Amino acid sequence: MNKCKIEVIKTTFDEELARAYGCKGLGKCPMHKVGDIYYGDYAKPEGLCDEAWKAMYQYVFALAHGSDIFYYGDWIDKPGVAICSCNDGLRPVIFKITATDQVSNKN
Repeated sequence: MNKCKIEVIKTTFDEELARAYGCKGLGKCPMHKVGDIYYGDYAKPEGLCDEAWKAMYQYVFALAHGSDIFYYGDWIDKPGVAICSCNDGLRPVIFKITATDQVSNKN
């Protein structure tokens, strides 16, 4: 099993939904910034949001174990890559997960 690189590639904020449903002063996610990088395999990397991990762990696990194409090849056209977001509907953070050659110490 190898580790995966988990990189924050975009942070978003839906102003319309936030006005309708969010708390006063709500803005982009305070936990992650574009360029943040984590490395993980089967366990959540330290510092990564719990909710983001819940949304991505199956992709990290699959890539860490050698999968390279998801959903019959009709989703991402780059082998060894997955793009996913956390499950925050008002301010989702977008992550790029990439398989690496870095061997996990949990083999």
